[in-house]
Amino acid sequence: MSAKLQKDIIILAIESSCDDTAAAIICNGKILANKVASQNIHELYGGVVPELASRAHQQNIVPVVEIALKEANISLKDLSAIAFTKGPGLIGSLMVGCSFAKSLALSLTIPLIGIHHMEAHVLAHFIDDPKPGFPFLCLTVSGGHTQIVKMNDYFSFEILGKTIDDAAGEAFDKAAKILGLPYPGGPLVDQYAQSGNPDKFKFPQPQIPELGFSFSGLKTSFLYFIQKQEKENPNFIEENLADLCASIQKAIILHLMKKIIKASVQTEIKEIALAGGVSANSALRKTIIEEGAKNNWLTYIPAFEYCTDNAAMVAMAAHFKYLLKEFEPITTAPFAR
Repeated sequence: MSAKLQKDIIILAIESSCDDTAAAIICNGKILANKVASQNIHELYGGVVPELASRAHQQNIVPVVEIALKEANISLKDLSAIAFTKGPGLIGSLMVGCSFAKSLALSLTIPLIGIHHMEAHVLAHFIDDPKPGFPFLCLTVSGGHTQIVKMNDYFSFEILGKTIDDAAGEAFDKAAKILGLPYPGGPLVDQYAQSGNPDKFKFPQPQIPELGFSFSGLKTSFLYFIQKQEKENPNFIEENLADLCASIQKAIILHLMKKIIKASVQTEIKEIALAGGVSANSALRKTIIEEGAKNNWLTYIPAFEYCTDNAAMVAMAAHFKYLLKEFEPITTAPFAR
């Protein structure tokens, strides 16, 4: 594309909040390219090492951006703005994406758009059809966050409930670690659970008032249960791995479902969306659809590629910000907490 029409809004979006370096191109609200470079080095340590993550971002960001531009058939001079994730996330990782975006926007003399990571997860629902109508409720579940958000408009929302301690994604990963599964463990729990019996083992449900969440007690209960069983049978995990994964997964999902059902009743909203990295979990996706059928909900779940950290969701949020002319001062672009 040698020249863009005046009406075209073309944005390059950068996502670098954790250990995935991602770049996407959006044109007039349509995703043209969405590329991600993952970092396998963290598997050796059983979790993300911030220093290694930031160094890998420095190595990956230029190639990922170049690939996204090439796939979209877009040149730098075609861009209308540069968007980046300003937080929350690992500060070193965020700095790489922010510095790159600011430098590029400054060199091209085009606007800079800062995007909140969790807002981007919610607005991923506007990438493809069907799209939710306002107001809708979004159950946002990731490794760092668990929230029920009432979306009144693209950037007008209320957090109705959130975790008081750990997030659902962290609970999945901790359970996986207890079971001796490699990092990242959450997807492996989902994988093994598909051949397990979710009713084989029972774990206590957190008793948190209103629309709050808590997963620390559930994790502790799971740990103590495993330790007790292994004292009696050293091969307990190996002999029951699929059932253990299915059972702890059911306990986590049940806690999530109880709260979103309650939120729907309280608000009388029946458009329910699922977002965040944990929304890639097959059992959670299936359960929310089943609950939707029981409760006459219209349910919305992003495609798998838009569930985990990606730049397409940042690009979609940036498109709406561009329409509102909400830009960052390039010299003082902040991080979000």
